Amino acid sequence: MYRRTLRKSDGRALILYGRAPLEDHIDAPSAGASESPNPHLRWHPLREEWVAYAGHRQARTFLPGPDDDPLAPSTDSRRPTEVPAGSWDVAVFDNRFPTLAADVPEPAPSIVATRAARGACEVVVFTQEATGSLGALPLDRLELLVDVWADRTGELGARDDVRYVLPFENRGVEVGVTLQHPHGQIYAYPFVPPVATRELAAQEAHRRREGRGLLEAMIAAEVSDGRRIVYAGDAALAFAPVCARFPYELWVAPRRPVAAFPDLDRDERRGFARALKIALLKLDALWHRPMPYVLGFHQAPTDGRPHPEAHLHAEIWPFARMPGRLKYLAGSEIAAGVFIVDVTPEQAAAELMEVDVSLDTAA
Repeated sequence: MYRRTLRKSDGRALILYGRAPLEDHIDAPSAGASESPNPHLRWHPLREEWVAYAGHRQARTFLPGPDDDPLAPSTDSRRPTEVPAGSWDVAVFDNRFPTLAADVPEPAPSIVATRAARGACEVVVFTQEATGSLGALPLDRLELLVDVWADRTGELGARDDVRYVLPFENRGVEVGVTLQHPHGQIYAYPFVPPVATRELAAQEAHRRREGRGLLEAMIAAEVSDGRRIVYAGDAALAFAPVCARFPYELWVAPRRPVAAFPDLDRDERRGFARALKIALLKLDALWHRPMPYVLGFHQAPTDGRPHPEAHLHAEIWPFARMPGRLKYLAGSEIAAGVFIVDVTPEQAAAELMEVDVSLDTAA
């Protein structure tokens, strides 16, 4: 993997990654001036969790046309975008409209605890092409992306103001996507988020009680059962978890219980990329159209302590596309936190098992 770090005129970082050496002279364009963000956090006493406030995000770019794509390579100096022309494969840059940022001031006191929303929000541009999908990218591009997620996890996680690094992708207007160009994001939080906190606590309790990791045990049970395994490789697998909360929900995980992206060895990175690509291709092929989803990568905190309980994995949550088949969050899910699922994991896995895909398939 080749990497080059550049600096935009407004001070934001731009990092270019490629499988081949990058050009010596590349400028770092910017689609606009930095928004001078001043996000902050407020404590929710009833839920015991932080809520982020970032009013400047109201001004972010919303579903621009092809000629105004801020993630397309910049070819006209009069209308610069966020990424340069060149031979790069993946680009990462600081978000102009971040929810978390470095060097933000402390907020004014409130009737609840407040703190500055310090951390980082990065945009990950998967490809220079304006259309397509993560699953339809060539396998070697997904392999490079795994390397990029590992690189960013290591660098962001080493910061004093970061305790958890979350790479993720939102796809589809159904989940609030504002840019159609294939891309993801990375949030680097100054605390461990609630979902990760709850998962890690369950994993640690299981490890202390049983002497092995919780997800490791779940994977072994899923493999033994076999009914929900969508893809099984030597290093990684994709499956519909027995406890899925969304119809057609899939998890992708390495077989070995590694804590985070940087801990994957070379073969595991390739195997993880293959399993992820097959899972995404199957979801798209099942409906013969791009499926809207939220894809999140769960890994260990970056608090400087070992986390033997953590097991890196991706969770893919499809959202509504066809009435009665996929999911919108509604009363029970939002008000009570109780998920209602209309398709069992066994039904979903059986349908996905019947879908034949090729690693060269385009969505």
